[in-house]
Amino acid sequence: MIKRDFYLDRIIHNMWNGEVKVITGIRRCGKSTLLFELFFDYLTKTKGVDENLIIKLELDQRRYYKYRNPIALCEYVEGIVLPNKDKQYYLFIDEVQFTKKIIDEENGGIEITIYDMLNELKSYKNLDVYVTGSNSHALSHDIATEFRGRATQIHVYPLSFSEYYAYIGGDERAALDRYMLYGGLPRVLLMDDDRDVKSYLTSLYKEMYIKDIVERHGIEREDILNDILDFLSSQISSLTNPTNISNAIAGMRGERVNPALVSNYVTYIIDSFLVHMARRFDIKGKTYFNYPNKYYYTDIGLRNARLNYRQFDVGHIMENIVYNELVRRGYSVDIGVVYDRSNGNNTQKEIDFVVNDGDHKLYIQSSFRMDTEQKSSSELESLKLTKDFFKKIIVRMDIPHSFYDDNGIYHCNLIDLLLGKIELF
Repeated sequence: MIKRDFYLDRIIHNMWNGEVKVITGIRRCGKSTLLFELFFDYLTKTKGVDENLIIKLELDQRRYYKYRNPIALCEYVEGIVLPNKDKQYYLFIDEVQFTKKIIDEENGGIEITIYDMLNELKSYKNLDVYVTGSNSHALSHDIATEFRGRATQIHVYPLSFSEYYAYIGGDERAALDRYMLYGGLPRVLLMDDDRDVKSYLTSLYKEMYIKDIVERHGIEREDILNDILDFLSSQISSLTNPTNISNAIAGMRGERVNPALVSNYVTYIIDSFLVHMARRFDIKGKTYFNYPNKYYYTDIGLRNARLNYRQFDVGHIMENIVYNELVRRGYSVDIGVVYDRSNGNNTQKEIDFVVNDGDHKLYIQSSFRMDTEQKSSSELESLKLTKDFFKKIIVRMDIPHSFYDDNGIYHCNLIDLLLGKIELF
């Protein structure tokens, strides 16, 4: 069993907090295993909870189909919980997106959804409610509006490198090389043959992620959606916007492609958790730019599979992995913009990441290597232009250990960062 202690601790911390615990994340990242195996084992083996006090409903399985009706689900749970108010129950619902909307004709034809039933169930003092939902369905983008602050969201990412390495062990650099190629979806770790891994990731992309987006949003131009996915895959860690994407696709296809359509499709891709968008932030002006932005894949193995492993640009892949590590830790991450006004210039310079943790802030540059004076000067210049005293870090792959330079900038070995060997704040 692959340990997911980071997320398990969050679930444990939020037990009996009076809210529905909603576990979200990209498909096949380990949400169901986290709830139905790891948390279940914690309750039964560590806390001594009787298995009969854990109500499990796996709505993707045939024997639970009748509970896709939210009223039937609610009545079933109430039938167990209400007569036994002296006992504490746990409710696990898997694949909650399979529930249907019901029209209650007896009460004026009002629409009843799973959200209504979950909000009702969570009010029982002897019931603690946990649900998982496929990221591309009901619980992906609607949590804040439907639960209105009455749910705790626990967002699960594919395996971090530290989780990945804790399972496979061995040489750290060899493990990182494989992680940068195949990513961190849990099932990948259980496969020894590279051909099986590639086939799995390619099939997963085509048969699950794309179909989910198409079916949920009624996509009419699936060909355009695929072109956008190809473009975003090839342009990770690079600045772009919907107009640039539509122009690139139009040039390739020889037809006009509406930027508004592209913008909508990009939003659907982001809502599916397949890709993240990082906005640009003017460090001195304290404002955000509308465009362009950067896009990063939630799992780098899916990105590589999308491109059939033809575009292995290690610098951009490294930046993508650093971004994922930062957001996984719960930090707010933006792309920094500073201005070089020396010699009458007003040139924009980029800092890869402005990282915020509450009222704490630091700057991070991601650099595969700094083996020339020009490269070194370019990476350091942007950090110096901030002219402030926040911590400044350059993450590198070409140094054996981490150190501070004469400018007070911390040069950090990538593996040290990913394995949690250094403290950022």
